[in-house]
Amino acid sequence: MSSAFITESSPPASRSTSPTLSADNIPTTDASLSHEVDEEVIKSRLLEAEERKQEGTEHFRARRYAEALVAYRSALGLLPRRPVVHAQDKGKGKERAVDASETSASNEDAADTFDTVDSAEEHPEAAAGPANTATSALEQESAKARAVLNANIGACHVKLEEWAEVVTACTEAIADDPTYAKAILRRAQANEKIGSWSALSSAQEDYNKLLELHPKGSAQARDVERALRFLAPRAEAAQKREVDEMFGKLKGIGNTVLGKFGLSTDNFKFEPNGQGGYAMNFVR
Repeated sequence: MSSAFITESSPPASRSTSPTLSADNIPTTDASLSHEVDEEVIKSRLLEAEERKQEGTEHFRARRYAEALVAYRSALGLLPRRPVVHAQDKGKGKERAVDASETSASNEDAADTFDTVDSAEEHPEAAAGPANTATSALEQESAKARAVLNANIGACHVKLEEWAEVVTACTEAIADDPTYAKAILRRAQANEKIGSWSALSSAQEDYNKLLELHPKGSAQARDVERALRFLAPRAEAAQKREVDEMFGKLKGIGNTVLGKFGLSTDNFKFEPNGQGGYAMNFVR
């Protein structure tokens, strides 16, 4: 976000005198005024983004999901970029602002959360943090707005059955609010739809995170526990299937190479080593 600078200088010198530089006529920058201008710009954009979000929600309720996506993404493009600190830069003050729309143009039960849109009022816990200055308050409000918009983009992709895009949008929402239960749940359910070993493993991680967020014994926690029970055998089956496919491909390549030496992959036996890996034995 660029700052608007307002400068002031002394009145122009008369034609009969030569201009001279002094402390009085060197242009200066009013930093506090510039900061206030920046805040006003952000406030204005937040209001406009809220209007476009409402337009998107109207489209969504009318089942015009493509139009809703356009409105939500348009609203997202108005918001300040999210500062991201890379792992190697933590504590060093090195931050890079990443536009939330780059990847998005990328606490109810599953039936209520998977394909419904949110409002900021329904999500007051987003971007929790210190709010002792106007700037930090605006940053929190911006983060909350980004989180809700990305979650709503995810809801649109749910309706369009675009599961990878659901995961991407919800990941963006969670980046702004790591405790956003609705976005975590939506991402977990989308990964279940994708069904690969890695996707199901990610879903398990999200469900375990939800267990930490929901009160023990609550209806939400029981739903998550039930989802985890059904998910475990699916993840194991997906793992076995993908490992078998990988070995099948390797076997085909190996037979092509080993055949030149009168050998085949049948001469090599892979057995689980009890440590999550495999041991290879040569057999004549």
